[in-house]
Amino acid sequence: MAKRRKADNSEKLSQLIVKGMQEKKAGEIVVMDLRLVKNAVADFFVICSGNSDKQLDAIADSVDEMVYKGLKENPWHTEGKSNKEWLLLDYGSAVAHIFRRDRRSFFALEKLWGDAEITEIED
Repeated sequence: MAKRRKADNSEKLSQLIVKGMQEKKAGEIVVMDLRLVKNAVADFFVICSGNSDKQLDAIADSVDEMVYKGLKENPWHTEGKSNKEWLLLDYGSAVAHIFRRDRRSFFALEKLWGDAEITEIED
């Protein structure tokens, strides 16, 4: 039962991350379900792109607010706030990756985790 609750929570968490991204007009939103991938570091990666430093900050803030409102959770780890190329909000079972549009293809997370089930979210 506890494992089921964790799975439900990680799905809800990924959905809230998507909503936060959509709220600030993030582009190219992709949800990667990693639950069946061996040695995955999380259940879900949610990836998006933004066009400017200001938009990346706004997306990160929106995701943070949406997750806190929905689940009363804060990220346990964040990275990238200073360089504004790739912001990461790690909630444990789901991780939000917010890329500056011109840097996303360089990191190519979708290819690194090719075994994941990938869902593209319509803009």
